[in-house]
Amino acid sequence: MAPAKTPEHVRLEQSRTGEVAWKAWGPYLSERQWGTVREDYSSNGDAWNHFTHDQARSRAYRWGEDGLAGVCDERQRLCLSLALWNGADPILKERMFGLTNTEGNHGEDVKEYWFYLDSTPTHSYLKCQYKYPQAAFPYTDLVETNRHRGKLDYEYELLDTGIFDEDRYFDVIVEYAKAAHDDILMRVTAHNRGPDAAPLHLLPTLWFRNTWAQGGAKPSLTLDGDAVVARHDELGAWRFEADAPFLFCDNETGPKAAINDHVVDGAPLSATAGTKCAAHHVLEIAGGDSATIVLRLTASDEAVDADAVFKTRIEEADAFYAEVIPPALDADRKLVMRQALAGLLWSKQYYEYDVHRWLREHEVNPWDANAPDVRNVPWFHMVAGDVISMPDTWEYPWFAAWDLAFHCAPLSLVDVDFAKAQVELLLETKYMHPNGQIPAYEWNFSDVNPPVTAWAALWVYQREEEIRGEGDREFLARVFARLLTNFTWWVNRKDPDGRNLFQGGFLGLDNIGIFDRSAPLPGGGTLRQADGTAWMALYCQWMLQIAVELGKHDSSHADIALKFVTHFGWIAVALTPPGADTPLWDETDGFFYDVMRMPDGTTIPLRVRSLVGLLPMCAATVFEPETLDGQPGLVERALKFAEHFGDSVPVLAHLPGANADGRRLLALVNETQLRQILTVMLDEEEFLSPHGIRAISRYHLDHPYEFDWDGQHYEVRYLPAESDSGMFGGNSNWRGPVWFPMNLVILRALFNLHRYYGDDFKIEFPTGSGKEMNLREVALALGRRLSSTFLRGPDGRRPVYGGSKKFQDDPHWRDLILFHEYFHGDNGAGLGASHQTGWTGSVATVLRIAG
Repeated sequence: MAPAKTPEHVRLEQSRTGEVAWKAWGPYLSERQWGTVREDYSSNGDAWNHFTHDQARSRAYRWGEDGLAGVCDERQRLCLSLALWNGADPILKERMFGLTNTEGNHGEDVKEYWFYLDSTPTHSYLKCQYKYPQAAFPYTDLVETNRHRGKLDYEYELLDTGIFDEDRYFDVIVEYAKAAHDDILMRVTAHNRGPDAAPLHLLPTLWFRNTWAQGGAKPSLTLDGDAVVARHDELGAWRFEADAPFLFCDNETGPKAAINDHVVDGAPLSATAGTKCAAHHVLEIAGGDSATIVLRLTASDEAVDADAVFKTRIEEADAFYAEVIPPALDADRKLVMRQALAGLLWSKQYYEYDVHRWLREHEVNPWDANAPDVRNVPWFHMVAGDVISMPDTWEYPWFAAWDLAFHCAPLSLVDVDFAKAQVELLLETKYMHPNGQIPAYEWNFSDVNPPVTAWAALWVYQREEEIRGEGDREFLARVFARLLTNFTWWVNRKDPDGRNLFQGGFLGLDNIGIFDRSAPLPGGGTLRQADGTAWMALYCQWMLQIAVELGKHDSSHADIALKFVTHFGWIAVALTPPGADTPLWDETDGFFYDVMRMPDGTTIPLRVRSLVGLLPMCAATVFEPETLDGQPGLVERALKFAEHFGDSVPVLAHLPGANADGRRLLALVNETQLRQILTVMLDEEEFLSPHGIRAISRYHLDHPYEFDWDGQHYEVRYLPAESDSGMFGGNSNWRGPVWFPMNLVILRALFNLHRYYGDDFKIEFPTGSGKEMNLREVALALGRRLSSTFLRGPDGRRPVYGGSKKFQDDPHWRDLILFHEYFHGDNGAGLGASHQTGWTGSVATVLRIAG
């Protein structure tokens, strides 16, 4: 193994071996716990309204905690975060505010501005920036104005309220530095960006998560001289040191609000002990000036020089990222890549959910056929209590299966061991259903996400091989064994006719189609999904790759590898069955479409040009000759199978042979089909936008696809921004924008196909331009379009911020990057969840590959 390159690499190795628990504390505290499924004890499953933002300051949570730019231990027993008060707000700013799904005109939406600027993978250094207005926060205005806007209207954002006019706000920068694994320094610097002096109360707050309400010993916070001692049966004793008076209360329903009521309303506060405390700093900061406070939470008795610790950790963070980020990137690209990785690392959150206990508290017996209709009853076995990479810390403070898989690619750039653990997590017995299903997300664990865990496993395995010179085959074998169970679940549950045509659920493409694919279809029809079937073809290929890799050292995997070759063949024939009246492949259009089959046997092609039709192209895997040479008989058996069934399976009848370098290709589409699909995909009037591949072709802007049945009218039109459809709660937006994870799948396919077809295969990029490129060059050009979403263009503006003058021009805003959920299909403006660094953080991977 190569020697560690920087002090942070040393800490990662100490953490990996268990020598030092550097990751025992981190940013594992969500920005929102209210409104989550776990905290929902309503009779109708209305999580948003059962536990609201307004109630959060006074009601104790049962399952987790939230806070502003906070940290906690890895089981979230003791939490530290920042509370603020500007002297004008009706409440302390203890957590981020946003609109619920019914309040926002495009679904739930956080109405705050904060930015994750830095984090090392062991969280030895952390940095976050929050913009806090000096006038009263416009809670009512945000709710009422958005409530009266329709789906075709823009969202009403915090900047639109005028609250930041004349720069009357504080830039609050929160940093953490670890002097040791059990010694954490917190530094808060507040910059008054306005012209006049303004008051600011800084209240770093320490509290215990309320676990004693369910039984067990109650921890304590007690005053000891000029510090607070935190005592916990499992954590031991910690000291909280600050140069300010301490305020105390209990983290229980009712008493929890006592500090808020004391600071804001002047209510008496006499407690000198409790389970929640805040160090109350009262500042008056002149216009253009700043103030800094430093605190310490430690289990150590040793003295430390806080300034020296921060200086050292910042230098070490810089040294670490100098090794991670390619030196050839310019300063702006480095800035974007580092903030993308920081956002991913800040979005690691502690997630606890004992579903069986939760159901008991709802008085639901999972075995009672007449039990109340409560979500997630089939998942009563699940007992979660882990630090998990979340899509984001506010809108999605819970795991999502396919998001998590996509996170692992960029995470592996900085912490391959954490990425490996995340790949395995949902495959563990405590998460995975006994029938083999992987839980999707807490609103409905039984929903279906695309099966991309195998892709993530391969990606992380290959990344470790790159770092350490050898991949972890034991890890790969464990994952493979569990995925075999999941693959079988897919085959048994999502292929209702036994014809290898997979259907149902989100499959990751939400309302991209003309119907809600999780609901009954018009006329009792069933849907033959090109994307569902292509996902399974990809799953076969990834499993085949894993089997072949494991087969290098264990010949028993050869037969399993052949299983996936044969299964791929059956899926391929399902896409293009010989003699079918309506195959999914349309020869005239040169594109794949979903097909609806009616009860009387008639079939109707649904001619929507979308990612659904691009995905089959992505099912392409190339095998190196040296890999196959180590699998005696595998190629011969696969070719014999292809020869035997070639008359029934077109893709096998025309299986391309080895190329000049001995590489072999397994793909759903042949060279002719590939050219036809690419011609459409790379057309700027169809899929190719200035910032990546759109989810739906721009062709449908003027040519919407329409379908009428039994008096009902259905329509799909190209919508470059938010969807006007009410499907999936009204906040699913796949009808035109650019989504980074799907673009990453396309990039993978292009690089793979180039390895087989080589430089001789050229295609116009863009279509009609007369400029031809090989597929690797196409992938790189597409990658540069994706990354340009966040980069300053020649005019100095970042497309992600659209027409926002503040973000484009203000020196205190323009280099603070938000990694949105998806992006405008024509201009790249950020849309949806504003902090979903999760899968959009894959821009870090794109920058590393394509610049």
